Amino acid sequence: MTPDESVVVEDQVQHEHWMALALEQAKISAEAGEVPVGAVLVADNELLAAAHNAPIASHDPTAHAEIRVLRQASQSLGNYRLPGTTLYVTIEPCTMCVGALIHARVERLVFGAREPRAGAVVSQQRLLEAGHYNHGIQVIEGILADSCGQIMQAFFRDRRRAGQGQEPDVAGD
Repeated sequence: MTPDESVVVEDQVQHEHWMALALEQAKISAEAGEVPVGAVLVADNELLAAAHNAPIASHDPTAHAEIRVLRQASQSLGNYRLPGTTLYVTIEPCTMCVGALIHARVERLVFGAREPRAGAVVSQQRLLEAGHYNHGIQVIEGILADSCGQIMQAFFRDRRRAGQGQEPDVAGD
């Protein structure tokens, strides 16, 4: 194995480690009856914050996992800017969350599964490709994608079977 290959393997192992923690958050969300999205924010290989979706419980339409994790880290660090951080999230972020990542100056976004209806990174709007933002975010997708997608699919399948009404318009909501 070349030195470059060992760095890639090490990066993959780290990405999978952090995404597994985000998946744990997604499971908490599902158990609470929320759409199962989980997120963790990391800097220098240290966990800064972890959160899951909670718009229903908090009566807050902005309480997506990504927003909640940014809020926690900002409070903890005493700064609304989060340079040098990596956000791991189980599902491709929506428009609101992409905007928050840009404003927070997150360095890297790593997500598991695509969100084909409302994903704002690669699936639909591709907001990070717009050249007019004053901050760019590196994107890595597909880390533990099958597990991330399966928890979402199982959640909505179970809801349909239980007859708990309509699916939300956006999978991340």
